[in-house]
Amino acid sequence: SGSGSGSVKKYLFFLSDRAPSPTSSNNDNGNGNHYHWALSSMNLWAVPLPTKHLLYDYDKKSNMAKPFPITSISCQFSGMQLQEYAIDSVTGNVFLRIGADLHVLSAEDISSVIKSQGQGNASSEGGSKSKTKTKPSRLPIAIYSDFNNLHERIIPLNNPSDVSTMDVFDSGFGSIYTLMTARGQLFANPVVEDTSTSNNFGGGGMNIPPRRYRIAPGSTTGGMVRIMGAWYISPRGHSTGGCDDNGNDDTSQLQRRALILATDPLSPTAEMAFYILGVSAASEVEFISSKDLPVPLVGGSISGGSVADGGLGSIYVESVTVSPCGRRVAWTDTDANIRVLPLTGMGTGRNPNPPIITTLPQTNESGEPVIGFEADLTFSPAGRYIAIEHSARNKFQVISIVDLGDPGVSASADVVSDSIRIVQATSDRFNSMNPVWGRAPVDLKIDELSGRNDDDHNPKIATTLYFLSDRDVLLSPNTQSPWGTRAPGPFFTKNNSKHVYALPLISRSDEMAVNPLEELYRGSYVGGGASELMLGHVKSWSVAADGDVDGDANANATSAEEEDSPTTTSTEGATSNSTSSSTPGISKSVTPDIAISFGSASESDNLVLARRAYVVSEIPAGNYLFLHQLDDDASLIVSQVPSSGVSNVNIFAIDDFPGNGMTELPIDVPGLVFQNIAVSTDRKYLIFTYSGKTKVVKNTSGDLVSLFVHDVSTFSKNIVDTQRWSLSIWPKLEYQQMYSDAWRMLRDYYYDKDMGSVDWNVMHSRYLPLVARCGRREELDDVLKQMSAEISALHVFVYGGEYNDPMHGNDAVRALHKIASLGAVLERSTEWNGYIVKEVPETDPDFNPLNGSFLYSPLSERTLRMSGQRGLVSGDVIVAVNGESVMNAPDIHMLLRGLAGRSLRLDVLRVKSKSSFALEREHRHRQRNGNTKEDDELYSSEPVIVVPISLSEAEDLRYAAWEWKTRNLAKTLARENGFTVGYSHLRSMSGQEGEASFVRGFYPDHDKDAMIVDVRHNHGGNIDSWLLDTLQRKAWAYWQGRATNITTGGLGWDEQFAFRGHIVILIDEKTSSDGEGFSRGISELGLGKLVGTRTWGGGIWLSSDNTLVDGGIASAPEFGMYNANFGWGMGIEQMGVEPDVVVDNNPRATYAGADQQMEAAIQVLMEWLESEPVLLPEDPGRHKDMSLHRNVEECS
Repeated sequence: SGSGSGSVKKYLFFLSDRAPSPTSSNNDNGNGNHYHWALSSMNLWAVPLPTKHLLYDYDKKSNMAKPFPITSISCQFSGMQLQEYAIDSVTGNVFLRIGADLHVLSAEDISSVIKSQGQGNASSEGGSKSKTKTKPSRLPIAIYSDFNNLHERIIPLNNPSDVSTMDVFDSGFGSIYTLMTARGQLFANPVVEDTSTSNNFGGGGMNIPPRRYRIAPGSTTGGMVRIMGAWYISPRGHSTGGCDDNGNDDTSQLQRRALILATDPLSPTAEMAFYILGVSAASEVEFISSKDLPVPLVGGSISGGSVADGGLGSIYVESVTVSPCGRRVAWTDTDANIRVLPLTGMGTGRNPNPPIITTLPQTNESGEPVIGFEADLTFSPAGRYIAIEHSARNKFQVISIVDLGDPGVSASADVVSDSIRIVQATSDRFNSMNPVWGRAPVDLKIDELSGRNDDDHNPKIATTLYFLSDRDVLLSPNTQSPWGTRAPGPFFTKNNSKHVYALPLISRSDEMAVNPLEELYRGSYVGGGASELMLGHVKSWSVAADGDVDGDANANATSAEEEDSPTTTSTEGATSNSTSSSTPGISKSVTPDIAISFGSASESDNLVLARRAYVVSEIPAGNYLFLHQLDDDASLIVSQVPSSGVSNVNIFAIDDFPGNGMTELPIDVPGLVFQNIAVSTDRKYLIFTYSGKTKVVKNTSGDLVSLFVHDVSTFSKNIVDTQRWSLSIWPKLEYQQMYSDAWRMLRDYYYDKDMGSVDWNVMHSRYLPLVARCGRREELDDVLKQMSAEISALHVFVYGGEYNDPMHGNDAVRALHKIASLGAVLERSTEWNGYIVKEVPETDPDFNPLNGSFLYSPLSERTLRMSGQRGLVSGDVIVAVNGESVMNAPDIHMLLRGLAGRSLRLDVLRVKSKSSFALEREHRHRQRNGNTKEDDELYSSEPVIVVPISLSEAEDLRYAAWEWKTRNLAKTLARENGFTVGYSHLRSMSGQEGEASFVRGFYPDHDKDAMIVDVRHNHGGNIDSWLLDTLQRKAWAYWQGRATNITTGGLGWDEQFAFRGHIVILIDEKTSSDGEGFSRGISELGLGKLVGTRTWGGGIWLSSDNTLVDGGIASAPEFGMYNANFGWGMGIEQMGVEPDVVVDNNPRATYAGADQQMEAAIQVLMEWLESEPVLLPEDPGRHKDMSLHRNVEECS
């Protein structure tokens, strides 16, 4: 652009989301600047390029010209953001991508804007003189295609990776079906009695195989709706089924229904809704067209939106639990609510009286919080109680029992909020989890003597709450003291010390009267060595069993029988008898839960109920993941992860009465790997999955033994048919659903319910039209990025999903196309007719393997010498790969495809390295020609056998080489400046990688004068608290023995391995997430100084569990961070951590091998040590005189 004096002024163009702040003024802000920036929308900006002198004179940077905006996209395009731009070097026109369109801004328009800015005058104040910008013109582009990415897709399904929920129901015609939700669709898959003997249908009309059928959606609407989960509703407890002539339920005639959680297509924002759908073989397919959609029970288009707006919000699908009797459902949501919905009387169509959702109180009677964040819910058999596993205020997991009262005769007459009780059932001094409603062994004996049969209670009445607990606190057996290198402090095993506990559930009637049978069997595990004490009661047993009890005993028995009827608590605390037979509209086969007596809490002890629990001592402690009890037996089933790391199933079978021991039966299925165990909603079936094969057996001891224990060798009985299982997707429909799904989950998962004051509904409307233009999955990602970027949170990432795969999911084909690496920097040379080795990266020789893997360049001396070969060095030339000249291919890596981990032959010219052949040749040359230089043609190729590495391994190799070089640089610079320094680089703050890196670097150098912790390029994690804890240790005392002290490798000081020197943290613009949190912690705690450049700026944490139906995600930052000094975001979010000393590495100097940030860190430490030297204390001198003081006693 002309500057007015005839010369040409150059401008730098860039994108920025800044704008002059409304508070800008002409007053100096103390930094030499006369303007302030504010967050705004993305625009194209320009700034006159400074002279070289001004650019490198830091003190004069305040006099540089100020940037100014070229565009005003958001104002001109209804809030749309500028995404990217490109400049036509010929015409000077600038092309802009806005939304899904390309626009052009002519060179003349740009020149006009520049001139309006005073031609880049430094006094223009960041665009304060800007005029109305010319609106870019849209380029008329039309694409003609059949858009094959939008054609119907047939997707094969895999069990269990594609399955989100699974339930079981009997078909009513002699077979068993599984209700399986897979990738947003719902199917009924049959259970095959025996896959080893079942014959394929031969076409003769016999052996017709069982039918798999789709429940939702239809064949032309795949993708329109996302089925999140499905749970079978037991027909017992509902009056909608058929009855036999005696009025009892005829289960063969009862309608099969399921509760479905899905996104409602009628809701414009894909709101969640509950539906009740028929799942019988004769049921029609649902969601078959946009004009024929089922009506939600609640949520969706009926009452959709966020929880605050009266909708369901976003439900944690894994939390949804339906009571075994099918009369209630409970769940948790992203607002941490625990909510309950009655299902009694609800049909599959529109219900005239919609059920009322009850939100549980968020505090139990002990004052502990009961919120729905990471809470597990388990209904009692008849739906009166919920056992909630949740976090107490001190973060320990506890179990609370919610008393909702017996389910009402209709949905409108169900839970009354002010009558709900939430009683804590375990202490917060330890973790308790996995509650299971069951019965003690004595209950089975009482049933036997009472003449009760299995059909009297369906589901069975629960009298005991089993659970797992780690209250037996055990230290790791290998580390029980803080002594030793790397400060091996004692630690507690996280999962390996769980015992099985049982909490007796005593009814109110038990406290009021005595039942002779129960009194005789007071212990839960009577028998064994104590059985002799029961011999005197044999007659009483017989009399009680025959019911021939006279006098007061008969009265007591009758009274106990009546009192044993469950009670319903009213708001005034009164009780009334309630039996299944007297409740209209409810099946007679459902026996209500007992009315649990929670005891009377006192001021000194509010855990009266919890104190009743006892350990099931016959079951050893273990890393248990699952706990369940059989329906007809007191035996318990657990799954656990043993020390080998592979999960398995164990059965603890109770001995026959009067024995009370347990026999452990570990289940091992040869050749198959255990993946999962579950129980059906009605608790009638157990579900086992091994290596993709799912077995379903009845929850009885007989079926468990015959169909599981005795079938481990073949694993062929009662197997779910998932062969050739697939679904149909119409991408256009699914893109619409996924867009709204992502929008809704961002609304409900984001840590700020106000969405940072962004009108989120407007954002949905703004970008929705772009979804219809998406021609492939990657374009949907682009729309999701634009939409999610509106909240300006740095932890929003869009990735994953099902993209077009040219390898068609074939891993073998993909492996053949993967490029391998020789682990070196190579340069193609026509002069040498090969590739010159420019660098062979060398890693830390003292640490290999690294994180369990060996990390050497395939061409290095350290690798090749092990096989009797010589390594290559910089200057050597590779001329052939496996006998083919490297010049035959456009790139040497074309010859390395599919060869990672496989040996190959290289022909090399050892121009710089000298093999034995070359040395012999040189020796003979000197003998013939003296000391004259050998001619180039004397170089002949030599074979080398190497094993290439993968590209990811090559990346790790180069990074590790940089770490090694940087550590050496730090040590060298410190030594030159007269002090010692430790160095630890952390690539991430995640797990083993971050922890091991710190341990390798810190502990060997804990006694140095200074420490540099390098978190440049750190991509985050969650171990900052551990690092800060270690660095906060202080030395307050020192150890010295007879021949050892703090300088000779003795015990050192206390606290062990406390760092006594000065600390500098190196940061840069790629230090992100927890790397920033760690840096901020160093600064806030006064542990060290920060050197480098401002960090990335992401201070809101996330869990990344708001995935879309195809596995993709637009991640939602969920956990805000704050303190009194910085408030929300810790001064990190959108800002980054500012260093104490700002140093930006010059790219050219860095390429040449310099590290100016490291040099600055050494300078900071040197000056710091000069002002505050780190000195070891001198010993106190002569030890205390312990001799007898003869002069005091006046000894001669």
